[in-house]
Amino acid sequence: MRLILGLALSLVAVLLPTAVRAGAQQYEPLAASVQAALHAAIADRAAPEPQFPSLQEKLDWLTEMSRRLERRLPDREARLELLKAVHYESKRAGLDPQMVLGLIQVESGFKKYSVSSSGARGYMQVMPFWVRLIGSKDSNLFHLRTNLRFGCTILRHYLDIENGDLYRALGRYNGSLGQPDYPNMVRGAWEKQWGWGPRVIGPR
Repeated sequence: MRLILGLALSLVAVLLPTAVRAGAQQYEPLAASVQAALHAAIADRAAPEPQFPSLQEKLDWLTEMSRRLERRLPDREARLELLKAVHYESKRAGLDPQMVLGLIQVESGFKKYSVSSSGARGYMQVMPFWVRLIGSKDSNLFHLRTNLRFGCTILRHYLDIENGDLYRALGRYNGSLGQPDYPNMVRGAWEKQWGWGPRVIGPR
């Protein structure tokens, strides 16, 4: 009996982190003006070439982040495409690209076609209801740029709701507002795996 109980507890310990990770943004009715603004943000299709203060800083960032991502994404061209898109979409939404990389690590483990038990999709685990609210019928959440555009825009929306409090915004993004597990997991991935310069996050 003790052996069975021990095995059961071990199984729970293994499964719990996965339950925390699964993306599950909650549906909330949006004012027409907010919906229109988010739709406009999603619809803008500017070329995703990341902007850096200098060419050297761009090369340094891409080289270092590519090195860190190599084990998870062996194909070099795919890594660079992802990193450029992450940097572009993050900066466009006023987010730290390294924080977004930490969020992707927690949400999908950098698996493009990841689907959570709640139906969230892609790198940033975006819930399909967002397509109905602010997207268009051809919005494909498994498409790299589409997924990152939706994910970054949604997180920016939650940041605005929470007056810049990233801790609470991350809770909203994951559907676990007020609970520390998810924001702290993103913080841990951000700092330990993707840290690059100063980082700021809300209260623990």
